[in-house]
Amino acid sequence: MSEYDVLCIGNAIVDIIAQCDDAFLVENRIIKGAMNLIDAERAELLYSRMGPAIEASGGSAGNTAAGIASFGGRAAFFGKVSSDHLGGIYRHDITAQGVAFDTKPLAGSPPTARSMIFVTPDGERSMNTYLGACIELGPEDVEAGKAAGAKVTYFEGYLWDPPRAKEAIRLTAEHAHAAGREVSMTLSDSFCVDRYRDEFLDLMRSGTVDIVFANESELKSLYQTSSFEKGLDLIRKDCRLAAVTRSERGSVIVRGDETIQVEAIEIDRLVDTTGAGDLYAAGFLFGYTTGRSLADCGKLGSLAAGLVIQQIGPRPRQSLQAAAQEIGLL
Repeated sequence: MSEYDVLCIGNAIVDIIAQCDDAFLVENRIIKGAMNLIDAERAELLYSRMGPAIEASGGSAGNTAAGIASFGGRAAFFGKVSSDHLGGIYRHDITAQGVAFDTKPLAGSPPTARSMIFVTPDGERSMNTYLGACIELGPEDVEAGKAAGAKVTYFEGYLWDPPRAKEAIRLTAEHAHAAGREVSMTLSDSFCVDRYRDEFLDLMRSGTVDIVFANESELKSLYQTSSFEKGLDLIRKDCRLAAVTRSERGSVIVRGDETIQVEAIEIDRLVDTTGAGDLYAAGFLFGYTTGRSLADCGKLGSLAAGLVIQQIGPRPRQSLQAAAQEIGLL
């Protein structure tokens, strides 16, 4: 009996979310739809220019952990915060959602990470992230018991930016595989893929990573192709299982010669795409670790993603377990 369904490893970030128009992005040299890494000085500047904002605990893998817990799954999280105000907010939020989070906080600087997220009228989010304390996550933060005791370990590609986090992920993967567990990752962002393409491919081809999550643009970036079909053919050869999301066109799951098409759920209104991919992974991994078919894993992912994009913020505000029960998926 495993202690956890999924162990998530990621940047522990407090999201500061505000709405803006496209002109604001141009004026402030923000790349639309991307995750832009910034320093402390730019973080202060953008914060001073933001309109009314919502503060919410985020970070890609943290969002996934919260989603798994909302489905009724057992989730744990490794991530680094500082012992400051935002760090306290982050720890409270993720543990209140039922996620085990025991990583020791930093006693001093740098401060807890924050991401200024600007949401345009089309629902697209443009993230400007100061990593702060996240860069201090290292191998000493790996809890061997959780790594060996989780059915699947899941980490975000964004973690390839802070250098010591790579060591933590490789060590966690060693513990997981030694215990007969699986390791998964999300490619996170097409710009992230551009920075670490060769390393990501090596993680897949070496067997360090068993399961990969990507969206269409990340897949194309990974294989430097404009053809979705070509990218799909290549990724099925490079990893054991892959799930690729395509926004309103749903998702495609490939495993060996299998190809499973999953439809997106119908939504009333697109509000904010923040967390869509994170919540898709949450639904998929909850289904996968509780023994459901790949088709149902994809449907659970589509449900979670479809619900989160109809609200502001990346963490589900309603019970995903109840939502899945309502439509007969649980």
